[in-house]
Amino acid sequence: MPVVDFEPVNRQSTAEMIADRLREAIMRGGLAPGDQLGEAELATRFGVSRGPVREAMQRLVSEGLLTSIRNRGIFVIDLTLDDLIDIYRARSALEGGALTLILDGRREIAYKALEPSVTAMLAHAEQGDATAVSDADQAFHEALVDSAGSPRLVRAARTLLIETRMCLGALQTTYPDLREQAREHIELREAIGAGPASTARAMLAEHMDDAVRRLRDRYAE
Repeated sequence: MPVVDFEPVNRQSTAEMIADRLREAIMRGGLAPGDQLGEAELATRFGVSRGPVREAMQRLVSEGLLTSIRNRGIFVIDLTLDDLIDIYRARSALEGGALTLILDGRREIAYKALEPSVTAMLAHAEQGDATAVSDADQAFHEALVDSAGSPRLVRAARTLLIETRMCLGALQTTYPDLREQAREHIELREAIGAGPASTARAMLAEHMDDAVRRLRDRYAE
């Protein structure tokens, strides 16, 4: 067997778990844009040594969710309007690629996979629960990319979707009626399931463009 300098399994898994928890906290707003992360403080809170925390933080720096400022420390990224628009443009390209794969023989898989999120979105919209609608919105787009059957697209989409979730608080308040947000996704699911391929592509593109318009309007207030 070749000699390979493997890291100990327990240290690797600990760093991964810490990275997952930090991602979740960033996505949910527990760690807000601009918040500074202290290595020693996090190590104490997680009950681990500083090594796995340092590794987890560096992973998130490489993913673009944290930024390291020399002589100051590590901070949660603070998304500008240009950043948010870029996120949606990148998502449009990535999810458009996923849709191409879905339309090539995976429509039934996608239609079934998208059902739980649209059902949840409509139910939460009826209740006026904007946060839960946003969670279902993200679940819809995760399921869309998953349905393409491409592990590489799934990996590429992960950070973009987390960054999107960071700004959905601004987006959700631009809908005069949360049911409108739900209906958009229901209609998109139907087009993906059985509509003309050109219609499905056009609806997804318009969905992303609409998000950009809402962001521009929101930040112009």
